[in-house]
Amino acid sequence: MRTGTVTRDLKTNNMLHKCGVPLTPGDSCANCRLSNTNMADTAKEASFSLSNSERTSRSSSQGSGSASGDDPFGDQMSQGDHQAAMRRASRTRTQSTSDIKVLRTSKRTIYTAGRPPWFDVKGQFKEAFVIGICGGSASGKTTVANKIIEALDVPWVVQLSMDSFYKVLTPEEKELANQSDYNFDHPDAFDFELLFDTLKKLKRGRNVEVPIYDFTTHSRTKQQHTLYGANVIIFEGILTFVNPEVRKMLDMKVFVDTDSDIRLARRLRRDIMERNRDLVGVLKQYDKFVKPAFEQHIEPSMAHADIVVPRGGENEVAIDLIIRHVHSELEKRDVHFRSQLAAAGQGQPLPSSLHVLESTPQVRGMHTIIRNRETNRDEFIFYSKRLMRLLIEQAMAMLPFKTVKVKTPQGSTYEGMRFNWKRLCGVSILRAGETMEPALCAVCKDIRLGKILIQTNLSTGEPELHYLRLPKNISEDHVFLMDATVSTGAAAIMAIRVLLVSTTVTENSMQY
Repeated sequence: MRTGTVTRDLKTNNMLHKCGVPLTPGDSCANCRLSNTNMADTAKEASFSLSNSERTSRSSSQGSGSASGDDPFGDQMSQGDHQAAMRRASRTRTQSTSDIKVLRTSKRTIYTAGRPPWFDVKGQFKEAFVIGICGGSASGKTTVANKIIEALDVPWVVQLSMDSFYKVLTPEEKELANQSDYNFDHPDAFDFELLFDTLKKLKRGRNVEVPIYDFTTHSRTKQQHTLYGANVIIFEGILTFVNPEVRKMLDMKVFVDTDSDIRLARRLRRDIMERNRDLVGVLKQYDKFVKPAFEQHIEPSMAHADIVVPRGGENEVAIDLIIRHVHSELEKRDVHFRSQLAAAGQGQPLPSSLHVLESTPQVRGMHTIIRNRETNRDEFIFYSKRLMRLLIEQAMAMLPFKTVKVKTPQGSTYEGMRFNWKRLCGVSILRAGETMEPALCAVCKDIRLGKILIQTNLSTGEPELHYLRLPKNISEDHVFLMDATVSTGAAAIMAIRVLLVSTTVTENSMQY
């Protein structure tokens, strides 16, 4: 049995490298110098492949004998279950031998890769690729969108539903809705102004707060859903192509065409089971509003579509065509700016906005201790924290202050200074920046903290955004952006861009 660079001897059950050296999981081959980690992974993979191949050969050789008790798995696993298990095994083997950026489970898709730069070396944005999906009610738009997301295999894809942008109904309109006499399928039922503004921000890479519409109460909930800027945006709804301004922002327009009887059956099941409607009310609304709206507004918009997908999510050929086109468009939008950034400042003086901690005898003394290879761990940590605190103290002096007068305990007046802003907050660039948080917390009591995880892609050398957690209303704060190490500054620039697209912060960000 051969898998990658590892072979299993079926007679001796020993692991052999491709050069013939016997191995056990975790060993390294002296001849080929294969790393311990890779050897362990491939050895486990070969073992997994062997177990499934043995099971398959056993099942095929015994045939119907499993039912008579010759096969120990015969009573426990049906043929269908066995085939499903083999498909899962095949999928597992495929993922272990290739550079997969998406981890799929039975219920969700988890992106394990970070978001690459969405701006060039000059800070110019690369707009997201927006896919618009239109179709009749219950035609399978969401299913098509989910299949596109699963098949894209690219990180940072967001899905925006038009259902979130129904207008807030008046009490009179709510009464009509409860009686199934309100037309939710007419363009006037949607807040296109909010929809256009939200989609425009997402296309520009900014974060947005999307309203959540409750179809049971026919109103928006108090909670909102946060969507972060992404490389690909999938926008789906029944009237996606109706508004000209919204239509202009769509880079690709897909129409899902499903038989009307199937759409009616799906709508009945959805509205009765998920939205607590009664059968009579659903049929009444369908005949009075849904069907006429499809004929007047939705079906004519098919003329604007770049591709029509018959049968919805069942049409694998059409979905594959969409995926190929999206991949080709994303390749055109790739940004590689780390090397340009590294060469940009060579031979030029440091900018005036750069402030370096003054090299006093105390600072040089701490540098001496930190750089000395004989320094033990406790001293290294202690003097590093001291140095970080000095840095934070100097940074505090750059904040805006105003003159104030206070009364002393002796009754005299003292003219002093007070911080002239609403709040401060700190954001650390993980992982090194987190080491500066204790120093900031020691200087600023009860300061709010956020975190941004940015790591370098070993294949491309570009920074990638993996994780983001920012305090609420950060746009009202002065922000301390902290990182303990700086090379080209690519991670710092990405972090600043994250702050800019996540908030309305323009000049209140300071990096140390």
